[in-house]
Amino acid sequence: MTDDVIDYSRPGPFTSLDTTQLQLIEGLPDDPVDICRAVQSLVIQPADAGALAISERRIAEKNIRPVNELINALTALDPAPLHQARTPETRVIGTCRHFATIACAILRARGVASRVRCGFGTYFQEGRGFDHWITEYLDEVQRRWVRVDTEHLGTSYVDRPEDLAPGEFLTGGEAWAQYRGGLIDPATFGVPGTDHAWGPAEISGNAVRDLAALCRREMLPWDEWGRMTVAYEGKTGPDYDELIDEVADVCSQDDPSALRRLFACDDLAVPSTWAGE
Repeated sequence: MTDDVIDYSRPGPFTSLDTTQLQLIEGLPDDPVDICRAVQSLVIQPADAGALAISERRIAEKNIRPVNELINALTALDPAPLHQARTPETRVIGTCRHFATIACAILRARGVASRVRCGFGTYFQEGRGFDHWITEYLDEVQRRWVRVDTEHLGTSYVDRPEDLAPGEFLTGGEAWAQYRGGLIDPATFGVPGTDHAWGPAEISGNAVRDLAALCRREMLPWDEWGRMTVAYEGKTGPDYDELIDEVADVCSQDDPSALRRLFACDDLAVPSTWAGE
């Protein structure tokens, strides 16, 4: 990754597959959306795992960041190639972030420019933005990024989860810009199933996570660094809001140099212990 290029067709620290794992993806289809669809049978949400009485010790799988380690956990349960659907009990436990990131890793292994985006789905409940992660891939013919809700392909939450329309998914930065412009109520954006995780700090947190993902550092949804924790505690002020304004602006421009420069800031850079280098 040079100063003026972020090559999304190449694996990053968390999206690299081991050499021995490449054979596991050989039977997968070529179409990017079909690859995303295949990932649906590889991951199970923690709540669904709990409902199936899957061992409590396995819940920790949701804390695995690198995809190669997720695949190791998956193949320890079932060594079959990844194009073969798993039973729910033999899927790795993870969140929407894991669906999106595994798909991204496979696409990159195939040389397809792809990336993970962190933000909010606006289609799960009317008038609400739910914390969510999706996969994007570059359509070389149309020269545009296509947003795919990898976890929810084939569901009825939205008409075309394989090509989300503008506004159906808002990145953290897009949601922040709308909040600052008075277009959305920040109290309606947050983490479903919680009473406290709603509001501007949830939006700013996802803006920072999205910046990291654009710089090929696909963190966990609950990872906090920089001033995130202080923001969640309501202890930041106008200077931090202005920093997130810059994050939102830079993430919307898709300028690799600007992304890298901003990501190097002390308040935004992922800690070296997590960086995956």
